[in-house]
Amino acid sequence: MAERTPEAGTPATATIPATTPATAPVGTAATAAADQRVLRDVVLWAASLVRQFPELADELAPGRTAPAGSAARAPHPGRDELIRAERREALLLEQRHGLAVPGHGAAPIRLHVSDAIRDITDGVVELEEAVCARLGLPRPRRAGVVERLRRVVGLLDEIAGHPVLARHVRDEIRRMARRCARTLGEAETVVRVSGRCPWCDSVSLRAFPDRRAVLCVNPACVCTDEACGCQDDPAYRHLWAEEEWAELADASGARTEEIEAAIDDTKETSQ
Repeated sequence: MAERTPEAGTPATATIPATTPATAPVGTAATAAADQRVLRDVVLWAASLVRQFPELADELAPGRTAPAGSAARAPHPGRDELIRAERREALLLEQRHGLAVPGHGAAPIRLHVSDAIRDITDGVVELEEAVCARLGLPRPRRAGVVERLRRVVGLLDEIAGHPVLARHVRDEIRRMARRCARTLGEAETVVRVSGRCPWCDSVSLRAFPDRRAVLCVNPACVCTDEACGCQDDPAYRHLWAEEEWAELADASGARTEEIEAAIDDTKETSQ
């Protein structure tokens, strides 16, 4: 499986390629397995975004408390106008994105969080509308980000018949989930796994408990599958899901029990 790390600042887009690349084999068992892994990744990243997106509202205008025993500061001359502007911004965010800003008023709105909310919201709206258009479905009714994501996941049976569309959905949801996580300042737990990557023979296998998957983090890793993204994109990473750990253990020299223990390990280690 291939895992792609997008460049920072990549803009949201719902443009879907019209045709499948000519180099991709059609109708093979390997292609079918790859398509299933793409759908599995859609579910995984959508679940991550559904869980984390509401937390952005808490980060948008965190409350401030003065240190105990400190004297109260004199009001800033432009404080009243600032509060009014912040309230207008909070109301706009609630109306457009369905997010109520907690504690707005004296606390300044974090613009980078506001930008992330707008980017993710617009991206999810455009993605759902593009999916429905490609599948010949009516334009989706208005809803919040979480509800729209659940509706997209609910269309996976139909999306599965369009491999290019499925990969686009996976890439977009993954991009937005990662931006959400970066904005929240969350670092993904990574645990070392013994043994060598079956493809590059490097000691670069890492367990990612949040994904319940093992990845090769060697950027130079290239496999022999001509349909794999690593052939022409160094940002891709090979991934082994839970049902593939026994096969990985046999090929890498690691033990399945060790991989399972690494996935259950909550201690983060360096890559």
